Amino acid sequence: MNSGYQCRPEISHHWGQYSPYFTVPSEISAITPASCEITFVQLLARHGARYPTYTKAILYKKLVQHVLTTVDGIEGKFEKKYEFLRSYKWRTGADKLTMMGVVQLSTMGYKHYQRYQSLAKDTIPFIRSTDQNRMMASALWWIDGFELARRADPEHTGPDYTEGYPALFLPEDPSFNNTLSHDLCTSFESGPFSHGGLDAQAVFAATFVPPIQARINEDLKGVNLTSREILYLMDLCPFDTVNDDEIPGQYEAPLSPFCHLFTTSEWLSYEYYQSLGKFYGFAQGNPMGPTQGVGFANELIARLTNSPVVDHTSTNSTLDRQHKFFPIDKNTTMFADFSHDNDMMAIFSALGLLNATKALDKEHLQTIDETSGYSTSRVVPFGARAYFEKMRCGGEEEELVRVLINDRVIPLQNCGADRLGRCKLDAFIESLTFPRHDGHWDKCFE
Repeated sequence: MNSGYQCRPEISHHWGQYSPYFTVPSEISAITPASCEITFVQLLARHGARYPTYTKAILYKKLVQHVLTTVDGIEGKFEKKYEFLRSYKWRTGADKLTMMGVVQLSTMGYKHYQRYQSLAKDTIPFIRSTDQNRMMASALWWIDGFELARRADPEHTGPDYTEGYPALFLPEDPSFNNTLSHDLCTSFESGPFSHGGLDAQAVFAATFVPPIQARINEDLKGVNLTSREILYLMDLCPFDTVNDDEIPGQYEAPLSPFCHLFTTSEWLSYEYYQSLGKFYGFAQGNPMGPTQGVGFANELIARLTNSPVVDHTSTNSTLDRQHKFFPIDKNTTMFADFSHDNDMMAIFSALGLLNATKALDKEHLQTIDETSGYSTSRVVPFGARAYFEKMRCGGEEEELVRVLINDRVIPLQNCGADRLGRCKLDAFIESLTFPRHDGHWDKCFE
């Protein structure tokens, strides 16, 4: 599980935000250079694999019932790939973590301790999450894995935290300032910038879905699926795969039979469809997308520099002014925050981490090279994790900053990065002009 889900990667690594976490190939080694020591690390993680949201679970169940009823009335044999529908039973919950999600986060915590053992053996991370069920569960299972590794480490010298780790659970509520959950910016939530991702997806769906739709409807005469239902049928593949609760202990679940209804090239199109949604919904493809991540970016600046938060956007100033809720002293060197895919996309964009990706073509599929390594499966899959590191190297006084997303080193831009993708701390902070000037927050309530 350390390298994530590896079953049929030519398919499972192309489910967009529904892909289970996997280690993304890195052109720059993710290992800490031999001459360097890690002095600080901020983890930003997505919750683990989950059941569909409640609304989607209802739609999926309705679709499955329709397909199974239609199939039941068709006489004769199907192609082999459809035979499972004769006896298939739809069983799923809603919103909460699946067993795979639990294992993902526990393993993430264990791996985090091992990766940052030199720092972790003497300290305990400060943890924040939103208060949604799957978010709190993800944070707690991460702690479980981290603590398991800590107790197994003979070099561990820190105190015994038998009373639990310092953790703060922030409400997901439009009336509560929370940098881990976008809700406040009116023009983005319900105004003119609220549907950019859906609009972009609709353009691409019109090009790649019709041939699939024609084939499925021909193979299963009478099912007459709409374009939207074809996309839901594709969604069933990842969700049915990660729903492995009936197989305790089997963490590398086999692919759902729904996955085999589609070709490898169709999965590439499905991934691009999801990538368009996030790019034009929450990243720089949306004029207000990166602004939703400015609050967290400014909190990261405060933590990196051991200084008070300077922000007038989504930060909670009441909490951020109190050491108990937002420590910024030099003794607090490990942080772990848990959020959602959409919020992480906005945060990465606010920090300029996706700047190498130019505007995506809405009509034609682009390769991973053409998107400069961007896809939602590589950036915000289930169990996604980003590491923001400070390190001191070779006796130099000024620390360096490095960022990894799903184990891939992201070369920093506009701050004089070295050949290992790192920038000096002051130069990195200086480059973050967008968040330091509150992005376009002034346009939120026009």
